[in-house]
Amino acid sequence: MTVHSPEQLAHEHRRYLQVFAWLAVLTAVELAVIYMPIPHLAIGLMLVVLAATKAALVALFYMHLAVERRTLTYIALTPAVLWPPAVEAEAHH
Repeated sequence: MTVHSPEQLAHEHRRYLQVFAWLAVLTAVELAVIYMPIPHLAIGLMLVVLAATKAALVALFYMHLAVERRTLTYIALTPAVLWPPAVEAEAHH
């Protein structure tokens, strides 16, 4: 088990709070996008991009993938790469 210094713990705590703040801001942006007077397709695309950004933040910082080996990151991201073609194929089924 790794022992962290008080400075390292404070840095990690600050990072978690920063990520939380960004997630809150992105959620507020999502709520604002819903009410924008633009085509529904544009709203949907913006919401997907915002959700993907939030998912990446959670994966990188709360799931600690930012400090993991590349192989584990690739394994974790594989569903995100395979999902769009699967949804497209199902839509035409």
